[in-house]
Amino acid sequence: MNTKRPAGPMSKNASYLIPMSAYFFIALALASFSLNACSSGKAEQAASKSGGKSEGVPVVTGVVTQKDVPLELRIIGAVEAYSVVAVKSQVGGELTKAHFTEGQFVKKGDTLFTIDPRPFETALRQAEANLDKSAALEKQAEANLARDEAQSRNASAQAERYSNLLDSGVVSRDQYEQIRTNADALAESVRADKANVETARKAIESDKAAVQSARLQLSFATVRAPIDGRTGSLVVHQGNLVKAGDTTPLVVINQVNPIRVTFSAPERQLPEIRSYMAKGNLKARVSQQNDAAHPEIGEMDFVDNAVDNTTGTIKLKATFANKERRLWPGQFVNVTMTLTTRTGATVAPSQAIQTGQQGQFVFVVKPDQTVEMRPVVVAHTVADDSVIESGVKPGEVVVTDGQLRLVPGAKVKVRNGEANQKPVSMDQMGAQMGAQMGAQVGAQVGAQVGAQAGEGGGK
Repeated sequence: MNTKRPAGPMSKNASYLIPMSAYFFIALALASFSLNACSSGKAEQAASKSGGKSEGVPVVTGVVTQKDVPLELRIIGAVEAYSVVAVKSQVGGELTKAHFTEGQFVKKGDTLFTIDPRPFETALRQAEANLDKSAALEKQAEANLARDEAQSRNASAQAERYSNLLDSGVVSRDQYEQIRTNADALAESVRADKANVETARKAIESDKAAVQSARLQLSFATVRAPIDGRTGSLVVHQGNLVKAGDTTPLVVINQVNPIRVTFSAPERQLPEIRSYMAKGNLKARVSQQNDAAHPEIGEMDFVDNAVDNTTGTIKLKATFANKERRLWPGQFVNVTMTLTTRTGATVAPSQAIQTGQQGQFVFVVKPDQTVEMRPVVVAHTVADDSVIESGVKPGEVVVTDGQLRLVPGAKVKVRNGEANQKPVSMDQMGAQMGAQMGAQVGAQVGAQVGAQAGEGGGK
């Protein structure tokens, strides 16, 4: 017995096999269709009023050019003093006067502090007195030497005569020995006098050194600026006792002319930086966060000897003249380091570059006022310009604003002269959304209904 149902329309019971989601999609499709119909009606009315011509999607465009573009590295850097000196006292005593005000710019050699000089003046006078005494002793020793040398010469001559008389038998040997012994004693006195003179001279040298040391200690009582720079806050005030080599400085001076900026670059760029440094000095430009119109120009002069493993960066430093003192230690600045200049580069506005699933692309406006989506390869970006390796040519027109409403082949209306672009109306947005959702929902519902119908026919 054949129980197969004859082919024909779906039975009433089979219609219940359609899932409830299908009704939801059908309702949504009807709503989208209604919205689309209303929007289309309004669009048709607008088109009929304007003569039946579509104006196209309003966009802003730019032109691809060819020019020289600098290859730059942009980093955030920190300003640091060219040199920092913590001024300390080299002698102890009472701080009698500070000769500057806090925050004052000072020159090298300017007097900063005065420590009570009286103990050091007394020590200097004592050392000078000892020097004078040693000089007098030297003169006395030289006089004794001259006297003993004269007596020794006379005694030697007399001993020579007595030697001849002894050979002639005129004098006895005892008389000769007495004369000879006196001559030898005077000779030894001469040698002793020479030693005394040498001792006196060494004493003079020692006393001269003591005088120089006393004068140096006295000079340390006046503390002077070791470098040009700006003073910080005064740590020790007048009337306090200071110690030699104390751990607490009297004041800290920062040298700000010239000044340095420290920044870090990714380690992958180190070979490129070293390559361009070998060809010449690399220029660096820094600007403050709120003063980009007045940059400072300097040169990079330091590359650290190791890469920081924790951050994967290499530390760099650049020196700036800072004549107007715009840069200040501890300040964060924008650093732009120019590695080289690329001549004759193809440049497109950075606003034209879009990113999709296949990579970066631009919309190129063709002569018939339609757009073409074209993939591009961007080498690097400098400010508002992007250097293009391939994809576009100089002279071509690209869309810089309004890309979200474009598809390949869409007609556009260039509105570069308008300050504000024409906003998208609710009718246009409804028409676009209705068309897209209606097509998508219709496809899904049709597939599900077809599947249910197939299952019903099989049963």
